Amino acid sequence: MDLIKRPRRLRTSPGLRKLVRETNINVEDFIYPMFVAEGAGIEREIASMPGINHYSVDRLLFQLEKVQKAGIPGVLLFGVPDEKDEVGTGAFCSDGIVQKALRQAKQRFPELVLSADLCLCEYTSHGHCGIIKDNKIDNDLTLEVLAKAAVSLADAGADIIAPSDMMDGRVAAIRKALDGSSFTDKAIMAYSAKYASAFYGPFRDAAGSAPAFGDRKTYQMDYHGRKEAMKEIELDIDEGADIIMVKPALAYLDIIHEAASRYDYPLAAYNVSGEYCMIKAAAGKGWIDEKGAALESLTAIKRAGAVIIISYFAIDAAAWLK
Repeated sequence: MDLIKRPRRLRTSPGLRKLVRETNINVEDFIYPMFVAEGAGIEREIASMPGINHYSVDRLLFQLEKVQKAGIPGVLLFGVPDEKDEVGTGAFCSDGIVQKALRQAKQRFPELVLSADLCLCEYTSHGHCGIIKDNKIDNDLTLEVLAKAAVSLADAGADIIAPSDMMDGRVAAIRKALDGSSFTDKAIMAYSAKYASAFYGPFRDAAGSAPAFGDRKTYQMDYHGRKEAMKEIELDIDEGADIIMVKPALAYLDIIHEAASRYDYPLAAYNVSGEYCMIKAAAGKGWIDEKGAALESLTAIKRAGAVIIISYFAIDAAAWLK
């Protein structure tokens, strides 16, 4: 008689399960995304993102201290400016909101990895990620502005420039501009496979970046595709990206897995606002366990192959993982 094979033997106690566990998430895996706003004394919860706030620079510094004490290695900063214009001047001016935050953060927390999102959508009056010409997004004009903004952010203290615009050729343009300005040591974390997703809604509310007309499907990727993601990643690597990214994460675990299998580059995945808010909303109704659902989701992202997880759960997860 054949013996019954019993994989359950290794599940019989918490200790055994931990001993044979294949995938573990750690606080060192996280980047915490944060929103910095103009003004002073501002710590304002974002209505569509429970637990996430707008911070003025002075209040941001208090939060960065918490991030560092939690053991999270870095943050990703997004700007919420008071004024916007057609060309997104706030993205590249020396006294832009993120530039001001970077200077103070780098002085106070030199060991914290400061990533700066690079896109025009938060700074343009029309909410699109590029310069508009003849009612269309002009790719190559946008590259000039992005390159200028990258140098401005690097000069302010950003360790990582993170272009999220999905313009063709932007990594090469940014790398050339950074190197030409003696910022050869500044890394580029490219939003390489960024899909046109319904899961960005709460973020657009938080950043005030919803497009005033049309949508972003002419430059962000069609979610029906897989091969195109690999093409975009390869292009970014060829152009000089140091870290590649898939965004969103949970609906694109197959893309994360394939990218991790094919490319020997650090791979980030963005656990985006809609993914965060679904769990928060269901937990708020008592329908699911927030901690359990969040840690399960974050583990799935790492199990798929991401080595960096950008998540609004980072602070909570750091406490849960202790």
